[in-house]
Amino acid sequence: MLLRSSQDIKSLVDGLNFAEKVDRSLVLIREAYEEFGEGLVVANSLGKDSVAVWHLAKRVCPDIRGFIVTTRFKPKETVEFMQEEAATYPELRIFRNDEEIPDKLYETNPDRCCDILKVQPTRQAVEEMNIACWVTGLRCTEGRTRTDFQEVEKRDKDLVKLNPILIWYEREIWEYLALNGVNVNPLYAKGYRSLGCAPCTHVSTDPDERAGRWIGTSKCGGECGIHTRPLKADYQI
Repeated sequence: MLLRSSQDIKSLVDGLNFAEKVDRSLVLIREAYEEFGEGLVVANSLGKDSVAVWHLAKRVCPDIRGFIVTTRFKPKETVEFMQEEAATYPELRIFRNDEEIPDKLYETNPDRCCDILKVQPTRQAVEEMNIACWVTGLRCTEGRTRTDFQEVEKRDKDLVKLNPILIWYEREIWEYLALNGVNVNPLYAKGYRSLGCAPCTHVSTDPDERAGRWIGTSKCGGECGIHTRPLKADYQI
């Protein structure tokens, strides 16, 4: 079983072709679904990687659930795309934290801003949806902060994280989406390569896929925290 195997991720990135990577991703999701059942839930960020994983998961089982974490700062294009996806898939739940925060916290303390608006709602989703295995669209080829992840991880007690497209290249994501006619966020047509909140996401020509995130801050090209922080609800900041 792939869920129990331990393989060198770097060798898989270039050692498998596109079709083999698709098959591997499907097997990972299928094995996890057989083990966790309805406790397996897809985290959908509405980015290209997430919608690819969502499509893969639905190929494994149409009943698989998902959740979206949104914020007050999401671009209107992302909000509209979210509404379309939620209308198409009512099994997608939307989580959002509307508590008051200091003005322009995303500039003065972007880590705290992300923790409040993204990490906390993700913890809420994990608790309310009784998630035992959350499936992400994380890829190790996406940027400098994502090179050390594994396909199967466990950071929290009783919570497994599955990264089924970890070894895919960006071009392979677009190939999969095109071949399967999957709808994507319209912001990609405007030159964006990595999507987040409007104040912290910019078009960039840098080779690093995530270079347009948090430009001018200590988080430049970094992480919002959901992939690096514990997600169990009883975790105290």
